Amino acid sequence: QVQLADSGGGLVQAGGSLRLSCAASGRTFNSYTMAWFRQAPGNERELVAAITGNGANTLYADSVKGRFIISRDNTKKTVFLQMTSLKFEDTAVYYCAANFGTFSRTQYDYDYWGKGAPVTVSS
Repeated sequence: QVQLADSGGGLVQAGGSLRLSCAASGRTFNSYTMAWFRQAPGNERELVAAITGNGANTLYADSVKGRFIISRDNTKKTVFLQMTSLKFEDTAVYYCAANFGTFSRTQYDYDYWGKGAPVTVSS
């Protein structure tokens, strides 16, 4: 079992930056693919970024490429999402997610979820 605690959300002006963190429990953190998803009101949950267990591979939604960076520190069992040049349309609840090994864009492949970190970007 893995428990995820996401944090770091808040209110920021357009053009600003935020860093989200997700602390995980469990003994085999480096075996889990980790991802960030987001869901805005009235929208489906969508992938923002994902990273493999060893951190060697990442993938991003086209809408955040060049602005967001996903990283992880396996010694601290933590994954991060550094968000820069934030736009109004980045406003959403951001969720940390984990699955055992599948490097996937779809939420249905992820077994464990954080409670969500709200991010509001003012224009």
